[in-house]
Amino acid sequence: MLLKTFGWSFAVTALGLVAAVFYGGWTGFGIVAILSILEISLSFDNAVVNAGILKKMSAFWQKIFLTIGVLIAVFGMRLVFPVAIVAISAKIGPIEAVRLALNDKDRYQQLVTDAHPSIAAFGGMFLLMIFLDFIFEDRDIKWLGWLERPLAKLGKIDMLSACIALIVLMISAMTVATQAHQHGGAHVNKAETVLLSGVAGLITYLVVGGLSGFFENKLEEEEEREHEQEEEARKSGKKVPAVVMAGKAAFFMFLYLEVLDASFSFDGVIGAFAITNDIVLMALGLGIGAMYVRSLTVYLVRQGTLDDYVYLEHGAHYAIGALAVILIVTIQYEIHEVITGLVGVVLIAWSFWSSVRRNKALAQAEGNDSGSSGEKTEVSSGV
Repeated sequence: MLLKTFGWSFAVTALGLVAAVFYGGWTGFGIVAILSILEISLSFDNAVVNAGILKKMSAFWQKIFLTIGVLIAVFGMRLVFPVAIVAISAKIGPIEAVRLALNDKDRYQQLVTDAHPSIAAFGGMFLLMIFLDFIFEDRDIKWLGWLERPLAKLGKIDMLSACIALIVLMISAMTVATQAHQHGGAHVNKAETVLLSGVAGLITYLVVGGLSGFFENKLEEEEEREHEQEEEARKSGKKVPAVVMAGKAAFFMFLYLEVLDASFSFDGVIGAFAITNDIVLMALGLGIGAMYVRSLTVYLVRQGTLDDYVYLEHGAHYAIGALAVILIVTIQYEIHEVITGLVGVVLIAWSFWSSVRRNKALAQAEGNDSGSSGEKTEVSSGV
């Protein structure tokens, strides 16, 4: 069962890592491995959401999502989108960007280095908004309670996330402008680039969130309509059919899942720029990660259960927050890509370990409760 579900993912992983060694040596291997882990972790909750919705779809639409959806997710967002970002930022054509990345690495690296402030500002704002919206939301399950409780209270203030993000952007732009002035006016336009790119990142986040909200509302409307049909069937004494969406409802659900997947892909792709500027290594790492997300979705649909690693979502969002800060810092200062990659992996591993410990503690508590109730039963029956 496991091999059948994850077989393609294992095969793509092996090919991707071999290609990374041939392309970039063992350094390339390490970068691709780190990118794969980050992509899987950042999209883990997406796979859980996908599985919950996918169960309600007919077999036909499930197959559409897991075939055409894979093409859109892997080739569209993970392969084309990074090239598009480099091409727009460096003001060159996408084909030229790929050609330079493969054949003229020095020229490509120079273009990406020159474009890095705009990429970092755009990506930093987008990721920072994801992190702030998560951390300011009051959740039933808290990982780092000492930090999350007071932040959840602050989160009751409207538009706080956007205000903080804009303040961070203003400080970043002012810092760049000040340093440019101190160096005799060199790179005077850099501050303006940072400001405009950061605002573009913020707008992109709001647009993606708006689209997700639109399709989510459509989905809720369809579910309400089906619920009403179920109620009518019960009242009339008819057998209530199993809810399997098809036709228009399934089409809206498919669109919603694709928008949702694209929004989750944004954080993985943009976060990848904090680790490497090489679009080949980026495409390999993100492509491998995307395959595992799809396999995990299928596994969840078929199995129906999975150990509840409740803190993994928290760890992934803290990793997003760390990548956002790193991207903003790299507008001015260089940070080694290995340090960047390890920060995210350590946070995710820590949250995974915390989840395992929590599950063991809950299981032990349940065992103790059942054991003590069993002892009471024996005593009472003896009497």
